[in-house]
Amino acid sequence: MAARRSAESPSEGVPSEDVPSEDLSRLAELHGVATSYRPSPDRTVRASVTALTSALAALDIDVTTPEAVRRALAAREREVRERLLPPTVVCWNGSESAVLTGLPPGTRLRVETEQGETRAAADRLPPGVHRLTATAPDGRTATARLVVAPARLPAPAGRSHGLLVQLYSLLSRRSWGMGDLGDLAELAGWAGRTLGTGFVQVNPLHAAVPGAPTDPSPYRPSSRRFPDPVHLRVEDIPEYARVEDRERARALLERARLLRESVLEKGALIDRDAVWELKREALELVREVPLGPGRRAAYADFLAAEGQALEDHATWCALAETHGTDWRRWPEPLRDPRSAETARARGESMDRVDFHSLLAWLTDAQLTAAQRVAREAGMAVGIVHDLAVGVHPDGADAWAQQEYFAAGMSVGAPPDAFNARGQDWGLPPWRPDRLAESGYTPYRRLLKALFRYAGALRIDHVMGLFRLWWVPQGQPPTDGTYVRYDAEAMLAILVLEASRAGALVIGEDLGTVEPGVREALRARGVLGTSVLWFERDWEGDGRPLPPEQWRSDCLATATTHDLPSTAARLTGEHVELRHRLGLLTRSLAEERAEAAADTGEWLAVLSRLGLLHGTGGGHGTSQEEAEIQAVHRFLLRTPARMVGIWLPDTVGDRRPQNLPGTWDQFPNWRLPVADAEGKPVTLEELAASPRLHALLELMRPT
Repeated sequence: MAARRSAESPSEGVPSEDVPSEDLSRLAELHGVATSYRPSPDRTVRASVTALTSALAALDIDVTTPEAVRRALAAREREVRERLLPPTVVCWNGSESAVLTGLPPGTRLRVETEQGETRAAADRLPPGVHRLTATAPDGRTATARLVVAPARLPAPAGRSHGLLVQLYSLLSRRSWGMGDLGDLAELAGWAGRTLGTGFVQVNPLHAAVPGAPTDPSPYRPSSRRFPDPVHLRVEDIPEYARVEDRERARALLERARLLRESVLEKGALIDRDAVWELKREALELVREVPLGPGRRAAYADFLAAEGQALEDHATWCALAETHGTDWRRWPEPLRDPRSAETARARGESMDRVDFHSLLAWLTDAQLTAAQRVAREAGMAVGIVHDLAVGVHPDGADAWAQQEYFAAGMSVGAPPDAFNARGQDWGLPPWRPDRLAESGYTPYRRLLKALFRYAGALRIDHVMGLFRLWWVPQGQPPTDGTYVRYDAEAMLAILVLEASRAGALVIGEDLGTVEPGVREALRARGVLGTSVLWFERDWEGDGRPLPPEQWRSDCLATATTHDLPSTAARLTGEHVELRHRLGLLTRSLAEERAEAAADTGEWLAVLSRLGLLHGTGGGHGTSQEEAEIQAVHRFLLRTPARMVGIWLPDTVGDRRPQNLPGTWDQFPNWRLPVADAEGKPVTLEELAASPRLHALLELMRPT
């Protein structure tokens, strides 16, 4: 279970039944807070008063008394009625903004572009985020950010197939106990040149909250803006070759060898904390080597480009070394990143601030190098990076960007057919009002940073661009409500930054999706995600969807990091695992029967289509391997523009990387890629695997 935020709940002191429901509902709707939601087309659930008042309070709306609610409602209605412009206006290239065409006749519009030019709004404006000023005939004036974005992202050039992998799980004979960016570059270079793959998709590589033990989930990062230096290949840093204390460097390499062998040969779990301890010591040695003039200049450019955001991130890292990783428990003056005390502490810790800034630069450089290797190997896309839906409440982003986060709230999911209790992910949500007022500055800078080294970006829970389920601190997930974001602005900035980088965007749109969301994403060129086992005719007979009826604008896969491996699903082992861990909600017999029926139905489809046959390939093909190949032949029959192969599937791995609903019952995010017998498989062994080559060979275009 994800940890909840410990900040004071915004629901304290708010009324319950004293507030007139009509006033409260109207006020909520005007601020984008949903008064109800529909878990299914035939059922509507009303949000509780607690949910509404808590969400409004988190937006700094006074709802402490009925009179306060009435005042807030009157003020909001007056604001909506009288304002000329919203904080952010979107103009898709080639079309006029409805906001601008709806202004009073005679309103004068002036635009200051990103490039510093003054233009008329009627001019053809360059893509970017500009400053718009409107002056109405009655003297009213207003300013707004004007986002000018391409109408849509280009479709991928042809079809491509690629590998999906959790990077930490991919160990080579050079890894220090977990997969690193050197392994990623090696995988991309080999797969592109030998297998003809077009991309490699990895888990989020965002900076984690350090600690003992560190939260191993890559989806609860300290910062989404900056990568985690635990992924560095230390030996690939140019200064490493000039480390003076060679004896200590050799000792660290020996400890790294023992850590690697414990995972690969002795059944140990991946220990991120142990890996980081070794790498941190090594990086301290590397840091003692002076940078040459060219490297020093490149580092200075990086510092200047990243500016305040990097300084804040590195300051949090430095302060966390002294005061612990939960900034809400720091001395009160240090909880404010802009306080005089924080500035003084930064100055006193400048050596550590510089160390963590240097690590961000080194990691960024290796990420960029991995993408360069992938493209040089012939990959059309290259590395597909993953953007987590939020950040850890204790971490650097939550500290540095406090004004953008809704205090006392957490992101989650409402109850549905799969989870009657709902979910609380323990991630503070961004405030839509503050994002809009800033012209989406933190969001824009986040995307720009990620696209610097990404051929494509996968957005986890892409529905969050439209709305998020806010759960009040101290309340169960059932007592939450949806809060809406300006999806047009969020999409426009996403398309703008992706187009500038020449990158693709993939939205993870699995599960319950609000009507119209997939259509809006498709219209802007954002690809979806389709997983074989879920692709059924849900509006018809519920049977497996024929391949020709799949959507083309998607990444099609057999499984994901949150689902059973294909081998486990085919054998039913995923049911047995959940039974051993006490996670089943029905009897084992019922669960087995349902899983067998589901798998059997798909196998019948594969057989009917003539896809169930061996490939030869110079080795014996088992029935299970033939079925896994058939699953991927099916994916090739669909029109999907991208087809992803879960790397553990290539060697018959049985274990999931993450088992939702578990915390310490299962080693989530800590397992190396393994074969059908559970023996870890190195990158070198993967490259030589006949089973892998047989599967990937059938993915090649004919």
